[in-house]
This record gives sequence, structure tokens and C-alpha cells, in this order.
Amino acid sequence: MTLSTLDASIVLVYLAGIFILAQWVSRERAGHKKSAQDYFLAGRALPWWAIGASLIAANISAEQIIGMSGSGFAIGLAIASYEWMAAATLLIVAKYFLPIFLRNEIYTMPQFLERRYGSRIRTLMAVFWLGLYVFVNLTSILWLGSLAISYVAGIDQTTALLCLAAFALAYQIYGGLKAVALTDIVQVTLLVLGGLLLVGIAMDRLSDGAGVLAGFERLRTEIPGHFHMILSPDHPFYKDLPGLSVLLGGMWVMNISYWGFNQYIIQRALAAKSLGEAQKGVLFAAFLKLLMPVIVVLPGLAAVLLAPDLPRPDAAYPAMMSLLPVGVLGVVFAALIAAIVSSLASMTNSISTIFTLDFYTRLGREHSQRQIVRTGRITAVVAMLLAVLAARPLLGSFDQAFQYIQEYTGFFTPGIVTIFLLGLFWKRANEAGAMAAAIGSFVLSVVLKLAWPALPFIDRVGLVFLLATALAVAVSLFTARAPDKDFIHTEDVRYATSSTFNIGAFAVVAILVALYASFW
Repeated sequence: MTLSTLDASIVLVYLAGIFILAQWVSRERAGHKKSAQDYFLAGRALPWWAIGASLIAANISAEQIIGMSGSGFAIGLAIASYEWMAAATLLIVAKYFLPIFLRNEIYTMPQFLERRYGSRIRTLMAVFWLGLYVFVNLTSILWLGSLAISYVAGIDQTTALLCLAAFALAYQIYGGLKAVALTDIVQVTLLVLGGLLLVGIAMDRLSDGAGVLAGFERLRTEIPGHFHMILSPDHPFYKDLPGLSVLLGGMWVMNISYWGFNQYIIQRALAAKSLGEAQKGVLFAAFLKLLMPVIVVLPGLAAVLLAPDLPRPDAAYPAMMSLLPVGVLGVVFAALIAAIVSSLASMTNSISTIFTLDFYTRLGREHSQRQIVRTGRITAVVAMLLAVLAARPLLGSFDQAFQYIQEYTGFFTPGIVTIFLLGLFWKRANEAGAMAAAIGSFVLSVVLKLAWPALPFIDRVGLVFLLATALAVAVSLFTARAPDKDFIHTEDVRYATSSTFNIGAFAVVAILVALYASFW
């Protein structure tokens, strides 16, 4: 596939426009110097629309679009559970987690752990997250993003990788989170527009010009096996999505960890101007998550009929892009780049936030605001350089990068959820219990993977979560209480939400029930 002059021009206009917009929103009023709160938390002044859009822009990237379209081609609509269950998870995060985080003015997840448990667990988890973000998430986004750009634009992958890294750094390094979050509404608009254009053209091609609905009905008629949300035990992909366990088991653990306790994601809500604004932003993101399967799964379903002889499932989305006419291809390609760049910028900003605020500022001497911001920028550059150098050695010979991410994080996810849930809602939990859960989660995951290889990944995550929680509770009860280490206030936290949030949350749940009832 190659880009026409018009398509290439559209992409270049997008790149120039988003760069200029990022610098414009990052400007400071005369005489004001950018502080650490300005750089890492956008001055705690983000509006709801920026929070919601930025949550989705950070979440959706190349591995999400290409990987989930490939899963749609191979498995079917069942893969949409990752998106639709995330919508329900976001409601829980907004109602029960954010009131505590914002009441206590938390700016990083490791900081919460220190204020709730002690310094050892903060250091342990900060090191873990830095390693995860640099050598798993950032490298994966760079590698898969450069693969997609190389395929569509016909350029060398190494060149694409270097250009992606340089642009993602350049557009956010001055403004920090503010540059990322306030431009993400443009990124998400382009992502949704490009995705819907691709789906509309694919559905129209399926129906021979009879329209989108006719194309969708053809899919449901000719490949009905691809439209079951809950897979039966005899399904060839049951191990990836093990039936009712998807709704009742380990996927909740993975979603709560990702949307509730992941610095890369939650940082946007922590930067809200108020709790109400944060909750509205998360609700907005929940509605967008309901729409995402249309954009990231339907192209894969369409490819089952339009491109049945693909060499591998992950080629489904690029194959559908090859159907696009000149001009439209440029818009959809720009949308794909938008998803990649916004995720890279968000991840880099979160890495610099954790390193600067959880390590650098804890050194003995005092640091000026200028030094803190400068350290954050240097950290962003170093992290991106490390990811560029590590991408090919780590992922160059890996068949499925998405599984690489899931496998690595899945060893730690159950312990993370245990530590935070007990820290938020059980005052008896202490640092010894938290350390036991963190270490136990990894050990138990490895043991179960080796001893019970047939156990589906999602089931393993759910089982390890139960065991890690039991371990944390037992250790906490058999060791001394440490109230002098607990500085998190929950006694005056109110969980009541506005009527707007309640009505919106009810609508999200009702839509989810209707979707699962229709495609069970």
C-alpha cells in the first residue's frame, strides 16, 4: 500500500496542526513559570471533556486497533468484552475510587501507597511501573505503531519508529500533561471519524452499495458464529475468552487495575478541576468505550468476508484500509497516527511523572519547581530513547505483541488490585500484607502457569487475585497494626454522585445489558 499525494498531504496537515495546537495550549500567562503541578497535572484544571477524551486517546493505540481487529477476524465480537466491560469499570472508578484519591490530593499511584502503607511498597511499585511502562508498554506502542505506518505508507519501519518517537516527544515535552490532554479531544474526534469512515465503507462494500445496515446484516447472516459474546468450552478460542469467566472473573481484575490504579490512565482524572468534573469526564469515557468495538472490532469482522485469505489475523485492519479511496485513506491513516502518538505522549508523560515525583523529589535536598520540571523533560527523553533501543530486541521476533503485554502484566495485576482495594476500603491492611500480596501475586502466577498450563489466562488472574487477597488479609491480621503510617483520610469522603452522573451511569448499564442480551 502507498499513500497518494492527497493522502500524504492530509497526514502532514494533521501532524502540523496537532503540533501547533499542543504548543498553543501549553503557553503560560506572562510572568508565570511552569510548576510541577502545571507540568504533571495540568495545574489540576482539566475540564470533563478533556479528561474523557484523553482517557480514550491514551487507551486506544496501534495494538488496540490492529490487535482487536485481528481478534475480531479470528474470534469474533466476543473480543468486544474488553471494551464494553471497561465501560462498567469506569463507573466504579468514578463513584468509589476518585473521591478518595482527590480528597487526599494524590498525584501518583506510588504516592498513594506510601501515604497508606509506607515507603517500601511505594519504591517497589514505582520501580515495577517504570519497568513496565518503558520496556513493555512504550516499546509495544512504538513497535506496532511503526509496523502499521511502514505497511500503509510504504516506508522503512526503523524510519517510521524514529519519526514516531521524535514527534511524540516534540509535541508534548514543553507542555506536559496539559499539552496531551487538551489536544486529545482533536485526536479522539479524528480517531472516531476515521474509524467510522472505514467501517461505513467496509459495510457498504459488503452490501454492494445497499448501505451500512445491510452490510452488517450480511455479516450476521453469513458468519453467525462470530457474533457470540460468551464462548462455549468447545470454541477454539475458549482459552482466550473463557465463557462466563469473562463476565464474572479475572477480566474485572484486569480492568480495575488498568482503569483504576494505572498512572498512565488515572493521571487525567487526578488533574481534574473538581471531583464532579472528574466523574463527568470518566462517564464521557464510558460512553466512548461503548462505541469503540464499532471502530476496532467491526473491521476485523468485515475482513472475514472481504479478505478471507489473510496471512494472519493482525493483517485485517490494514487490509480494510486498502479498500479506501484516495483522500479517505489519508483521514483514516491520520486517525491511526493520532491514536499512536497520543498514547506515546501519554505514556512518556506518566513515566516522567513517576520518576520525578516518586524518586527525584524524594532525594534529601530541596528542589526548585524549575529543576523538577526540567527533570521531568529529561526523563521523558531518556525513556523514549530506551524504548527505541529496546523495541526490536524485545518485540522483533515476537509473534503477538499484545500477548506479550498481557502475559507480563498478568503476573502482577492481581496483587496490584488487592493492595489498592484493601488500602482504600480496609483500614486494618498494613505494609506487610501489601508486600505479601505484591510478591505473592508474581510467585503464585508463575507457579500456576507452570503447574496448570491449560488454565485460561483470565481464570488464572481471577484465582491469583483471590489467593493474593487472602494472603494479604492473613498477613495483615497476624502482624502489628501501623496506624502511624496511614495518612489517607476516608472518614469524610462522600460517595454520592450528581443526578447527571447517575442518569448517565444508568444509561451505560442499560446499553450494556441490551448488547449482551442481543449477542449472547
